[in-house]
Amino acid sequence: MADPIVTRFAPSPTGHLHVGGARTALFNWALAQGGGRYLLRIEDTDQARSSEAAVAGLLEDLAWLGIDWVEGPRWGELGGDPREIGPYFQAQRLEDYAAAARILVEGDLAYPAFESPEELDAMRRAAQAEKSRFRYRRPPDFDREAALRRMASEPHVLRFRMPETPVLVTDAVLGEVEFGEDHLDDFVILKRDRFPTYHFSVVVDDEAMGVTHVLRGQEHLNNTPRHVSLQRALGYRIPVYAHLPILFNPDGSKMSKRDKDKAARALVKQRTAADPSARSAIEQVVPPDRLASWLDDKRSQLESETLRDLAALLALDLPPIDVEDFRRAGFLPEVVCNYLALLGWSPGQKDEEGRDLERFDRAFLAQHFSLDRVGRGNAKFDVEKLLAFNQDAIAELDDGAFFALFGEWCARYDEGLLAREEPWLRRFTAVVRTRCRTLADAASTRGPGGFALIADEDVRFDDKAVARHLERGDPSGLVLLGEVRAPLAALADFRADAIEEAVRAASDAQSVGMGRIAQPLRVALTGGAASPPLGDTLEVLGRESVLARIDRCLARCGPGGS
Repeated sequence: MADPIVTRFAPSPTGHLHVGGARTALFNWALAQGGGRYLLRIEDTDQARSSEAAVAGLLEDLAWLGIDWVEGPRWGELGGDPREIGPYFQAQRLEDYAAAARILVEGDLAYPAFESPEELDAMRRAAQAEKSRFRYRRPPDFDREAALRRMASEPHVLRFRMPETPVLVTDAVLGEVEFGEDHLDDFVILKRDRFPTYHFSVVVDDEAMGVTHVLRGQEHLNNTPRHVSLQRALGYRIPVYAHLPILFNPDGSKMSKRDKDKAARALVKQRTAADPSARSAIEQVVPPDRLASWLDDKRSQLESETLRDLAALLALDLPPIDVEDFRRAGFLPEVVCNYLALLGWSPGQKDEEGRDLERFDRAFLAQHFSLDRVGRGNAKFDVEKLLAFNQDAIAELDDGAFFALFGEWCARYDEGLLAREEPWLRRFTAVVRTRCRTLADAASTRGPGGFALIADEDVRFDDKAVARHLERGDPSGLVLLGEVRAPLAALADFRADAIEEAVRAASDAQSVGMGRIAQPLRVALTGGAASPPLGDTLEVLGRESVLARIDRCLARCGPGGS
């Protein structure tokens, strides 16, 4: 029997999980199902950028998506060390890297280099002046014995001696790829602080943890000749490499964490150009010095909290990029996984209507995932398609399930709504559920239930709706609105069925169709002509608000109103 497949997901803890990383984790998880092993490893050797909070965010993102792990850092019920191959944090594995580095140095496959950062910068500038790519190679006159003696007393890095001949990489998705001299520089494997570089630590860890398959984005393809060369030099197994399609936005740009900063930066520049005084309000969110540097450097990124506060100030909907963005936006985790699975992979099956199968759960993915169905071309991330998936999934929920999920979302992002009485909240969510594309829609004043979340005095009347439904007709909508107020005020049971019956009776009394009264009511209560079913809308608002809004509409939109 073939050895079991062992895959890993090894993120760097520099913030919440990028959706591209989530897709990589999902594919690694899926490939290892059915008898294989999937492990999680944290690549935290960049001490300046790593933090415990970032690690916690990554683990929470994966757990929310349902991409569970048995081998890896502990997180609630997840993780552990059953095979005793941990620890799963690279910063805790420095002895392993040092031991592997000694093997390479003793075999003259790695060597110390003593250039200062300033000297390396000068070498790069010289190469740039000659219009050539900077490649570090061990000098021909290198004195190995002298260099080894200097190691004990002088700051240095360790560099790996790359082969002089091209390196051939076999990729399960892309086929055979040959890398020539542009990729054959002698790269650093241990830094001056004795921490390993990514290239070195990932190779040592994959061998120690028995990884058989490495699935990662195509942006890592150029790293692979270095990794394969290291594996050969150390006598390691070479795992199966599979590089996944890069995620792109619908406009053809690469999907990046910087997209959020790009959108916010463009709007800030637009607002401050049109109104220089707007800058003072923005500087209350982003300190002046930080704001100036951020605006001048398109590579600069604001901290997540600051960026969210800035977006709120500017009424800007930031493009979702991280898993946390999609969670905050109210997407369901199983829908996110379903859509991510389609970005570069196809099940190759048809649904009941003969179309390419697109809707499936994680169990289906685990059963059918294989590398031969992964495509080579770039994958386009279409948020509108994801929204359609999510809306369909919400529509399939019953009222109780939606209420439970919405309650969980509110507990994390909008605790104020949970202060409302539970019976009202259950009724409200039942009324708006089928009109929501996300959980967040139900909590938004711009969403289908926004009419019930704003104060009576904050209703804004749409001019076109007023003209069409209140001012026209004989009798006019305003007159009919006044006629229906008393029957509504007199209702003993202010519930949807009784409300609709009262409106129907008022319509009959005025010899008009029910819509001639229903639409003026909608305008009075919501400001526009669209709402959930009329009885539900009024029941959710409650008698007091309904009467107050009718009175306000009559005063504002009637003759002499303002």
